[in-house]
Amino acid sequence: MTLQQLAYFVALADVGSFTGAADSLGVAQPTLSRQMRALEEELGSPLVQRARGALILTPAGEAVLPLARRMLADMESVRTVVAELVGLQRGRVRVGATPSLCIGVLADVLRAFYEQYPAIRLQLAENGSQLLVGSLLRNEIDVALVVVPADGLDPGLRLTPLLRERLSVASPASGRPPSTRGSMTVRELARHPLVVPRQGYDLREATLAAYADAGVDPRFAVEGGEMDAVLRLVEAGTGVAVVPDIVFAGRPRLRRTALNPPLYRTVALARRADLVPSQAVTAFSETLLRFLGELSATGGFVGDVQVLETVAG
Repeated sequence: MTLQQLAYFVALADVGSFTGAADSLGVAQPTLSRQMRALEEELGSPLVQRARGALILTPAGEAVLPLARRMLADMESVRTVVAELVGLQRGRVRVGATPSLCIGVLADVLRAFYEQYPAIRLQLAENGSQLLVGSLLRNEIDVALVVVPADGLDPGLRLTPLLRERLSVASPASGRPPSTRGSMTVRELARHPLVVPRQGYDLREATLAAYADAGVDPRFAVEGGEMDAVLRLVEAGTGVAVVPDIVFAGRPRLRRTALNPPLYRTVALARRADLVPSQAVTAFSETLLRFLGELSATGGFVGDVQVLETVAG
């Protein structure tokens, strides 16, 4: 059995056809078929079979597939780590983050990291926390800034708590404030049209859960979109939105109104617990923690944001 054969098998499982897998790998189809037969003979069982014109995995194939992915991921990790031992002159960091964190802090962190390590390739995945966790577990990204739900995240992840941030109501600064007191309840919030992100985002779930706990129904103005679209809709006067305090920085067209009782969420840096982080990933994590510490020390956060862990400068 060879790693190349396992790579052929994974490509075949992903694409679902010998022709498509061969094209994706840049090899001839007879070569792919020959290597698959050799792998199946080595293992003593077929891994794929044709059924009604489709290619499906056998029970043996289903059992082997996650192990093959892990072995290939480990092979890639070995190559990356060895290259980075030269002195962070090669390598990559695949970072995931929720839209609000991309807006709030990550852009500045990525700039600082690039300035210090220009040879390291940065790849950014912007998505909801649930989807980012799936990407981490599939080894599609290296680290992710995610929101920690009340029941915790997958035990296969290692977490570094970063922020405890309050959720507040965003409304257009040019309009009438939603409350003359500077704060409001969810029941008062329910009187206003609401803008929420699309399904799958923790912020949407937290907002709707707060409505349910208060025994009121939301009156939706617009549903869907990423965080930047939600904020633009609020600025345009379409409705109000419940957002983390961190996004108010640099948004003079938004008014912040606190919710009472307060809603908080915890943001953590997550990575797979069973994989040793590369030097580049470690350097990125340190850059992120150092930036958060400096921002907190200079009062750079808007609203109620508490930094939970930092690295000394």
